[in-house]
Order: sequence, then structure tokens, then C-alpha cells
Amino acid sequence: MSDISGFIELYERSRRIAVLTGAGVSTLSGIPDFRSSGGLYSKEFGNMSVEEILEIGFFRSHPDVFYSWAKDNWYQMDSYEPNIIHRTLAEMERRGRLTEGIFTQNIDNLHQRAGSKKVYELHGSVRFGYCMNCHRQYSYKAIAESVNAGSVPVCQSCGGVIKPDIVFYGESLDSSMLMRAENAFSNADLAIVLGSSLVVNPAASLPYISARCGHDIVIVNRQKTYIDDYAALRYDDLEDFFTRFSEYLSLGDSR
Repeated sequence: MSDISGFIELYERSRRIAVLTGAGVSTLSGIPDFRSSGGLYSKEFGNMSVEEILEIGFFRSHPDVFYSWAKDNWYQMDSYEPNIIHRTLAEMERRGRLTEGIFTQNIDNLHQRAGSKKVYELHGSVRFGYCMNCHRQYSYKAIAESVNAGSVPVCQSCGGVIKPDIVFYGESLDSSMLMRAENAFSNADLAIVLGSSLVVNPAASLPYISARCGHDIVIVNRQKTYIDDYAALRYDDLEDFFTRFSEYLSLGDSR
């Protein structure tokens, strides 16, 4: 078991905290990550890699292939529940400690379902989708009904293909979202990186902004990251870390 007393000391003296979460946070809820040996990217779909399927040009040409893949990967999210990490972060926000918010690379909506309000989805979310022709918005439920029935979801107004509100390869992150993230990690006196190996930019560059500003960084991730040497503290077991920290907050895993 890890000794997190050093983190608790940092946490208690910090007044502005920003958090970056990656796929490792959601694996405790049963959602596969991307880059581990058993992750989504390790499995081909037919004879295609997942990276090919998630490219925006391919989606435009072959939405049927994308939705066939996404049916078992992105449109079963209702079967997953927030875990101790999501719940503890929500409690930290409720206590007024996550002043700068949670910036997540995840698309699963679990932070919001746990009760967090200040959640900024860097890569979008499956919560919504929109028609690529007329831009009418659709809910996850409406899209999932079509996808799970084996159909490509199409717009009820114009018949256009509905695209999930996800940043595909070949698309840019929302510039206002990125500016908000950069400001948050510039202002935070404590930046916490959870479950991200920090290999996908621009999200991966956010904790470096904190380091460049001379702020404290704490990393909790099984794999090494490029910024480990800048971290004030580093832990490798998310579940152990948050079990101990939730106990400190008198939260408890059953809450």
C-alpha cells in the first residue's frame, strides 16, 4: 500500500487544483483503455486498426463500419458505473478544492454521472451527437438505439449521418476548450494527472505548462510518462491511491 501522506500535505496547502484524467481512470469501471496490451488499439476490427476506423475521413466514407465497431465499444456505456476515482473527485469539487476543474481525455460521461460539474471533455463525449448536414443535436440514448439495432443513425430532419460529438483523428480540439485548459494548468498551484500516459497532444502538454510555471505536479499512472522527472510525487496504483485518499476524506468506497 502506498504512503500518500506527502500528497495529503500538498493537497491541504493547495488553493487552486486542476486535474487531467485519462483512460486509466475508467478501467476501474470496466471500460478498456486504448494502449495497454489488452486495450482497444491492440484489437483489429476485421483487417483494420482502430486508429483507421477513428479517422474522420474514414468515418465520412464508411459510417457503417465505424458504428459496427462502436456498437460494442462506445454504445454500451449505460452498463458502466462511476468508480471510486470519479466519486472522490466529485467530493473534492463539492468541497471547493477543484477550483480549476477536471479536464478529461475520456468520452464516457462517468465524471458527470458521479456528480462532478466542472468537467471539460477535451476529446468530446458520447453524450451527444449531431447531424453532419443540418447540425441537429441528438442524445446518446437516441443514437444508441439505432446503433444497437444495427443501423447507422441518421437525422430525422434531413436524413444526414449523425456523428458522435467526439474528436476524431484528423480533427482539431476546440480552441476555446484548449485555451481554458492552458489557463487552468497555468493557474493551478497543484496539477494532478490520473490514468494518462501523456502521449496524445495537446492534452499531454498540459501538465508541462504547470511545471514551466513552477507549480507542483502529482502523477498517478501505471506506465511512465515523459514528465515524471518534473513531478513532486508519483504513484502507480490508482485504486490503492484513491482508496487511501477517500478514507482520508472520510468518503468511503461504498458512498
